[in-house]
Amino acid sequence: MPAYWIARSRIDDPVEYKQYTDLVPEIIASFGGKILARGGPFRIMEGPENFTRFVVIEFPSMERAVACFESKAYVEAASFRRAGAGIVENVIVEGLS
Repeated sequence: MPAYWIARSRIDDPVEYKQYTDLVPEIIASFGGKILARGGPFRIMEGPENFTRFVVIEFPSMERAVACFESKAYVEAASFRRAGAGIVENVIVEGLS
């Protein structure tokens, strides 16, 4: 079954955050992931307006999505944003067959 990696973020340091976003697409692709939405226009329908960037990535399976998130390459890339470039919430949810 496919799995979806959903991220909500607030970018505090665009220059530092870009170092992260420049690396991530290649890492995601190496795990079979496909970016379905990355930034762009959005509309919050309900809930707090704490985040200004939304990302949805489809992976072939939950296992591949988790492996990507936990991979050395992703952890190294994420260190740019985790050092104060922004706040991110990530969730991986299994899709329907």
